Amino acid sequence: MSGGNVTGTREEPDESAISPVGRRSVLASAALAAAAPVTAAGSGHAAVAAGSGPAAVAVAASGPAAFAPDGPPGVPGCGAVARLLAVPESGRGATWLRSALQVAVELELATIPPYLCGWWSVVDRRGEAARLIQRIVGDEMYHLGVVCNLLVAVGGRPRMRDRAPIYPGPLPGGVRAGLNIYLSGLTRSFVHDVMMAIEAPDEPLARTRHSSPSIGDFYTDLLRAFHRTAPRLSTRGQLSSTIGSDVLKPVRTLDDVERSIEIVKEQGEGTASSPADAFHDDHPAHYYAFAEIYHGRQLRETSHGWQFTGPAVPFPDARPMARVPAGGWPHPPGDVQLLVDRFDGIYNDLLAALDDAWGDGGPRSLGTAVRAMRALEDPAVRLMETTIPDAPGNYGPQFRRL
Repeated sequence: MSGGNVTGTREEPDESAISPVGRRSVLASAALAAAAPVTAAGSGHAAVAAGSGPAAVAVAASGPAAFAPDGPPGVPGCGAVARLLAVPESGRGATWLRSALQVAVELELATIPPYLCGWWSVVDRRGEAARLIQRIVGDEMYHLGVVCNLLVAVGGRPRMRDRAPIYPGPLPGGVRAGLNIYLSGLTRSFVHDVMMAIEAPDEPLARTRHSSPSIGDFYTDLLRAFHRTAPRLSTRGQLSSTIGSDVLKPVRTLDDVERSIEIVKEQGEGTASSPADAFHDDHPAHYYAFAEIYHGRQLRETSHGWQFTGPAVPFPDARPMARVPAGGWPHPPGDVQLLVDRFDGIYNDLLAALDDAWGDGGPRSLGTAVRAMRALEDPAVRLMETTIPDAPGNYGPQFRRL
């Protein structure tokens, strides 16, 4: 989320009739990661298979208790998506929607710290790779706002501070089982094993009906539940925010719901479109953008299909931030500990402000979150420029929940 002119209103519930579902929206325009106004109202030549559509996950039906977002301590929502998708469609009412949307909040939140680490580590951010990552960070902040608005619209309240992810660890909700999300500076392995793995669309992955659910599966079923339930959508407590050139708006109708979820899917997570469909406004979906960085070439359609044969995308010089170990940096020097504590304090203030923004705080709390977001970069970069004694690499931010 980026900040600036904070204006807006907090609206009463929208009592108008819900309109029929409309056409699919085009991709939203690029959002920058920092420095945009906020208002509130609420050279490998590898080929890429074109995605066709999300595969439904067939799981045994169970009762409503199955979708309670519980799990092992410190792993928010572990397995929650599988439990949510196990509930029969007849049981997917307003309570199910609120549980599912809370998991969506956690999923979107979980992508931002690793992407920020990759972006902050780049020494010269004028290059194509840095530009791609910066846009994606902005998109993820926009997506977080979208799912928070959707949750508020159906009577819920987003929880972030006590449900923030712990790194290294799995994605919230049990999606992409086996994927370990860690924090590191930008390397090709980090791009491939973390960034591309998070965003991978359904079709390029070899998955079976017994595989863990993907983010695409989850959002597809979420939209289907909105259609079936057709809940009354309240605008009370929703926010409006300008994020780069994307504009977050309150959702009032099922058309708005569909548009919001399709944007989230097509911009990155679980996109069901082909690379051609993902290139609206010249912006590749997140998976393909990260793949361009990994392969060092832009993606182009050729007579042999989609291949990374376009202009070069040079891999940037990056500060050698080492992987943050489980539990954080052990026994760092005093000056490093001060930076770590400063960063974690600001991060927790940010999470608290986001909780308040979709609670009772509204635009003012959102502005506080924006300022905290900007304040994270200085201690993060200073850590990334500090060598770890007797070990390879440099320190970096932990994004530790206090």
